[in-house]
Amino acid sequence: MKTILLVSRCPPYPLHLGDRLIIWHLARELSQRGYVIDLLALYDRDDDPAQLDQYRAFFRHIKLIQEPQRGPFAYLRRLIDRSARFAVSAESSFCPPLWRAIADSLSRHNYDLVHCFGSVSVYEFHALFADRPNVITPYESHALYLQSAAAQGVWSARLRLPLVRRFERFMFTPFDRTVVISAADRALLLDVQPALNVVVIPNGIEHERFQPRELERDPYTLLFVGNYEYAPNQDAARILVGRVLPQVRPAYPKARLQLVGANPPDWLLDRARGHIEVTGRVPDVAPYLARATVFVCPLRIGAGLKNKVLEALAMGIPVVATPLSVDGIDVRGGESALIAEVDDIAGKTIELLGDSARRQRLSHNGRALIQARYSWERTAASYEQLYEEICSAR
Repeated sequence: MKTILLVSRCPPYPLHLGDRLIIWHLARELSQRGYVIDLLALYDRDDDPAQLDQYRAFFRHIKLIQEPQRGPFAYLRRLIDRSARFAVSAESSFCPPLWRAIADSLSRHNYDLVHCFGSVSVYEFHALFADRPNVITPYESHALYLQSAAAQGVWSARLRLPLVRRFERFMFTPFDRTVVISAADRALLLDVQPALNVVVIPNGIEHERFQPRELERDPYTLLFVGNYEYAPNQDAARILVGRVLPQVRPAYPKARLQLVGANPPDWLLDRARGHIEVTGRVPDVAPYLARATVFVCPLRIGAGLKNKVLEALAMGIPVVATPLSVDGIDVRGGESALIAEVDDIAGKTIELLGDSARRQRLSHNGRALIQARYSWERTAASYEQLYEEICSAR
């Protein structure tokens, strides 16, 4: 049995926020395997403390700490002053209450390993647990995200990219292992800092929840799912509304677009009409994935592995996606999904709407890929193996 202190940049719930999904599922799987886990997590949503019952059973102790504001000068100081990059006391850290909570937990319990989830919010506390096995999961390289945004002309991303690359050059160096969820993230982190020991462990999928259903699919429905607070999902929605659907409808006048997910902005709600449906947050995305004809994912900005694409493949809905949308997923273009650049997404979608045999083949192969390679059980097993390696090396 292993006892783990989990220090996280966010709580494990709600699950429609993608960065919380992995913490919830990993904690659930590890607790079922006999691990004892204590959770210290920052939070930034007013309703976060009210959600504890959704994950209380996975942890022995839970403490949530409101995340403080961090000004630009605090980041700049860490770039300029090497001695300030890692905290040496509560007062020198971004979040003194979290420093004290970690120190208190370490004094009370004999943890086999400390696991940090996040990057700039949690990396600096390493000195507190440097004497015991440790691992950090930053999910993805933020520099990779900014790199994709900069390529689309986002000027703020161009300004921030060199600064973030400098942070990623030193943030993870003291940790025994750094875990990311796609090979693209690993490649960029190693380009920034070749000395890192980076491991790729992809996210999983709930097979019992996301599986094909005995339903007849709608004949001409294009579907995209996302939390529209997230800028890349808004960008994808603009492409679908402004470029893809207008090209598809002349070929298929009955074609319609469903944009499913929380926090649609006003401009998107204003575009809702007969052939464009904007649902807002729904209790379950699976029924939409079960009924739509094609899942169209024209993401141009982002990093890491896209849970929405895993879920679509698992549900057997044919997928048309940009290369960035399938980063970290072992799809084979033309076999388990159609892969196209943004300018070709509409054409591939039109082809697929007119070819039922191809849709059926993609549906079968996409589902088979997820069944074979992506599950939360497999993700947890990979972390178990990693924990054993780190502890044995110590």
